[in-house]
Amino acid sequence: MSRIQTDHRRFRQIVRGKIKRNLKRYMSQGELIGRKGKDKVSIPIPRIDIPRFRFGQRQSGGVSQGNGDVGDSLGQGDQQPGQGGQAGDQAGDHSLEVEVSLDELAEIMGEELELPRIEPKGKESLETLKEKYTGIRPVGPESLRHFKRTYKQALKRMVATGAYNPNNPIVLPIREDKRYRAWTEIKERHANAVIVYMMDVSGSMGDEQKEIVRIESFWIDTWLRSQYQGIESRYIIHDATAREVDAHTFFHTRESGGTMISSAYSLCARIIEAEYPLEDWNIYPFHFSDGDNWSVDDTLECMNLLRDQLIPSCNMFGYGQVESPYGSGQFIKDLREHFDDEEKMTLSEIKNRDAILGSIKDFLGKGM
Repeated sequence: MSRIQTDHRRFRQIVRGKIKRNLKRYMSQGELIGRKGKDKVSIPIPRIDIPRFRFGQRQSGGVSQGNGDVGDSLGQGDQQPGQGGQAGDQAGDHSLEVEVSLDELAEIMGEELELPRIEPKGKESLETLKEKYTGIRPVGPESLRHFKRTYKQALKRMVATGAYNPNNPIVLPIREDKRYRAWTEIKERHANAVIVYMMDVSGSMGDEQKEIVRIESFWIDTWLRSQYQGIESRYIIHDATAREVDAHTFFHTRESGGTMISSAYSLCARIIEAEYPLEDWNIYPFHFSDGDNWSVDDTLECMNLLRDQLIPSCNMFGYGQVESPYGSGQFIKDLREHFDDEEKMTLSEIKNRDAILGSIKDFLGKGM
């Protein structure tokens, strides 16, 4: 059994290495979001050939197939792959899909980007119940039977009663010998966090820009969930007005219109004030836009909201600006002008999909 476990562990290490080498390509593909299950994601990795025996056709010539000469091929003759003919038993050239847990994926990303562990602020306030096996009892379901303890109990009984025969060492447990694992419920306390994702869905944000935002949000969410046991995600989309939506709408919506960024910031501030006390929650707002805002007055209102409400209440405020042929790109310049020395403000420019990896490091590299 240990040999199998060793081989499996080595195989997982090979898979892990291939994921790390191709991480940038995986992270720039939106299809991984669609492959996401409850707590796992399917990742296509370059083909890994696993040694195995393959049977050929009988009497086809070659070694162990009748008379042969030195130098005869062990293969199937001169037939070339991909040239038609009868059905064969040869595998095609394809990728292998491997299921990887989101926690493992986050760990791989953290190693590759050299992300520091996050130190949560505030008191630990969220409680969860967890079952833990702590003892042995004489009753329970057969699925929890402790075989070693049952055997020892039966052996003791047989030795004590003189029923044990060293020359015929058969130990047969009876009902009274059976022992079962016992569990207790323990309370675990841990820090909790909320992530507020805000996305500009105005007309200047094209489908490609929105896709970049969704991909980056997915990976940020994956990392933060690996750092906190208690975490919530809230989603806001905005054009000239803002509204809160569920995750499915956020990752699939196609809207257009004008742009008033202050509408999203106002809604975010209201959500935080109403539902997330600062002493109990680690708060991470992220806003993504192409930097095109309706007016100078609205930009000034955004700066006031950030300075007076959002930045004081959060661990970090992240703004990611996606390059768009239709957006002015002015907003990130205004943020730099007003918050150049603000440690909680993190800015990142995302030119294309290849820049997603660097942008995530911009946001998460400080440890927040």
